[in-house]
Formats: sequence, C-alpha cells, structure tokens
Amino acid sequence: MKVYIETYGCTANKSDESIIKGLLLKGKHDIVDSIDNADAAIILTCTVIGSTEQRMLHRIRELQKHPLKLVVSGCMASVQPELVKSVASNATLLTPQHIHHIVDVLENRKIEFTIKDKTDLPRKFDSIIAPISISEGCIFSCSYCITSPARGKLRSFPIEGIVRDVCQAVKNGCREIQLTAQDTASYGLDINSDLAELLNRVCEIKDFFKIRVGMMNPWSLLNKLNNIIEAYDNLKIYKFLHLPVQSGSNYILEKMNRGYTREDFLKIVSAFRDRYPDITISTDVIVGFPGEDEKAFNETIDLIKSTKPDIVNITRFSARPFTRAKKMNGKVPTKVAKERSRKLTKLCKTISKKINQKYVGRRYDVLTTEYDKKHNTFVGRNKNYKPIVLREKNLSIGDIVVVEITEAFPTYLLGKVI
Repeated sequence: MKVYIETYGCTANKSDESIIKGLLLKGKHDIVDSIDNADAAIILTCTVIGSTEQRMLHRIRELQKHPLKLVVSGCMASVQPELVKSVASNATLLTPQHIHHIVDVLENRKIEFTIKDKTDLPRKFDSIIAPISISEGCIFSCSYCITSPARGKLRSFPIEGIVRDVCQAVKNGCREIQLTAQDTASYGLDINSDLAELLNRVCEIKDFFKIRVGMMNPWSLLNKLNNIIEAYDNLKIYKFLHLPVQSGSNYILEKMNRGYTREDFLKIVSAFRDRYPDITISTDVIVGFPGEDEKAFNETIDLIKSTKPDIVNITRFSARPFTRAKKMNGKVPTKVAKERSRKLTKLCKTISKKINQKYVGRRYDVLTTEYDKKHNTFVGRNKNYKPIVLREKNLSIGDIVVVEITEAFPTYLLGKVI
C-alpha cells in the first residue's frame, strides 16, 4: 500500500510520525510524497488553539475528497473525535496512544487496542534531526490546555528503551536528538527516575551528536533544578532552555493553574544563567487570558524586560473545548488582545536583536542541520542552539564547521565559514 503522511504541530507529533513511518516500512508499505499516488493518507493533527483547529478541519476535508483510506491521528483524534467525524465520516481515528496499531488499521485487521511505551519501535527519520519522545501525558491540569486531556496522564518511558532509540538514531546518521515531552522536567516522576538521570545516561552514548532538551514546566524544573543544571554541563547538550512562563502576573498564573509564580521563573532563569551565561532562553506567553487587565499585562511586560529571553513565543488566548478557561469570566476583547500582542512582539524583537548582536564577531563550531531550498542556504546551530544561516555552497547536512558571526537579526544569525 502507498501511504501519504502530513504532520502538524509539536515535536511529539513529529516523533509519532517517525514511528508510524518505521512501522509502515517494516510492514512492507511504501511512503509517498504525493497524495495523488497514494492508496491511504495519514494526518497527524494539532488542536492547541482555535485557528489551528480550523486549519486541521479544512485539511481533513481536502484529504477526504480523494478516493483513499483516511486515518486521522494526533490530538484531534483523541479529544475531538466527533468533530473530526463531522467533516470526514469515513475517516478512521487513531489516538496518539495507539499509533503502534497503524499497520493493523491500514490493513483492516481486527484490533484489540492496547497502550504501550513508545520505545523500541521501528523509526524512520527524514533528516539528521531525530525527535524522540521520552514520555507522554502530563501531571498538570492547566485551565486553558486541551493537550492534557488529549495526551492523558504522565507515562514516562523506560530509560533503557530511550537510550536504545537514541543509539539507533545516531547509528542511522542522526546528529541532533530532540528529547520531547509535554513537560520534560516531569520525566520519571512515575517511574522513580528523573530527567537528570536520563540525560546523563543518554550522554554516555558514544559517537558525535547533540541533544536539544524539550519544553519544561517551571514547577517541575524547580523541584529538580540543581540536578538538571548539573546534567546540562555535558557538551552534548545544547545550552538551550525552553521554559514557558505564560504570564508575568501571579494572579493570572493562579487562574491558569500553572503551579508556580513569576518569582519561581526568575529564580530558574537566574540559576541557569549563573552557570551558563550565554544560554538561550526561550519562553511562551499567552496574552488576553480571561481576567488579564492592564496591570496583569504590564507585569508580563515587566517580566520580559527583566529576564530578556532570547525567544518569546506569543499566543493570543484561545478558548478551547473541555477546558475551565473557556467558561471563565473577564473575557478580554479581541481588539485589546491584538494590541497587547503587537506591543509585546515589538518589545521581544528589540530584545532578541540586541541579544543576538553580541554574537557578531564571535566564532563557533556549528553543526549544519538544514538546507533552505528557497534561499539556497544552509542553517546550522552553535552550542547555544542559535540558528545560523550560511551562504556557502560547498556544505552538506551534518557538517561541523567553524563559523564567524557576521550579522544579527531578531530570529537568526548570519555567519561565514572560516
């Protein structure tokens, strides 16, 4: 069977895609790049905000027009099955917890659905970047989040299995390992382990590769702070911290049920920068959350000004089904939320460019990980996971080159190979 696959959303979906591809190839199926050549189509969906949901529904409708078997996976299959069926009644739904059944689904076998760890499964990666899930689910119940009910409660995968998956990825030529989860800092809470232990074990693997540690909830990280900072000392680990704060207002954080305060966030950022002064700090902010008045928004502005993250992913609040926030009073008018988003975006671009300008003139070992066909350039990463655009033509994906930074922009650096 010829199978066409589309994947949207987070790194966890990309990790699931690699497993699905691996299982299909093991089952003697072909993966094709065009839906016109396919007998079946699989779409891994995202539903984190309303606009994404609408985009997914539109794409599902388009796929449904083709005379083939359609499988809808990802978070929509788990948490919004009726909605999916309303636009694609013949689609087969496969939740993230059941992707190991993909071959049975395509071959119309009778299935007794089971849940199993996402380790020691065949994988197929399309680049030298390997997203590998270390757990699924979450210990939190943030009031705005639809992903938590979609992915379920925390299930940490065994360290030995993760180590084997990383070993296999590296053996197959992958050079950037993205350890992903809804909250990597929660890893191991259910199996008497922790993220630091996992990182230490993965770093023992021989051969050259780099590790990007995925998103961490400040509450989880704070409880393991010293051990995780210590684990980051290994040269294999990118000095990159994705720490979503969501708001600088303790009042709003409490309404979000995030479990930490702005002071906790400040403590974590300070601790990492004390140990790794040039670490790249990435955070997420939701503007326009119910009850966010000017005082609360200005507290977020103040927090961003004081911490100066390298990257701030800004999202306007989107009321999601099955969440408490959807029913909250104090809705912020769309016009106000848009203006706050614009104001925060302008501030963050200024901060990001100023931070990046300090890299100009410096030299780094850079791992080339991507090729941009549109601009005929390569993109590589330095030890702090800064994206560096290279215009040299005689490079290859996976090269390690010495680069001097020549120019800085808010979202990337420009460099030349020395």
